[in-house]
Amino acid sequence: MKKKINYGELAIYAIFPLILGAVVGLFTDTSTYTGNIPGIIFPIVWSILYILMGISSYLVRDNKELMKIYALNLIVNYIWPILFFNLEFRVLSFFWIILLLGIVIYMTYAFYKENKLSGYLLIPYVLWLVFAAFLNLSIIL
Repeated sequence: MKKKINYGELAIYAIFPLILGAVVGLFTDTSTYTGNIPGIIFPIVWSILYILMGISSYLVRDNKELMKIYALNLIVNYIWPILFFNLEFRVLSFFWIILLLGIVIYMTYAFYKENKLSGYLLIPYVLWLVFAAFLNLSIIL
């Protein structure tokens, strides 16, 4: 039996990571970015990904272990721009994003086992992190 969707609660779950991302963005100095991708792309993509993450977490919200993984993902995710942009720790940032990618791949698998749609919603996040890791690496090299 499927649970009835509480749209108010779903909206809170969808908006929560977006708001946290915006707060981190306020404290992130992107003026040090020297990549080839136009800077406007990043807030658009991250907004979409944060909303997808939030919806995905809503679908598995009753599983406390999965929500702990989700929280860890958010913490590691929000630290990366500080390391990369503000502190300019490019090499550490690369290894940090690889750590994040590992967490997100595991999270995607675990969420998928609990709720297939929840796992599918995280696939764009995995793909973006792979792309972001290559961007980070290209700046190092």
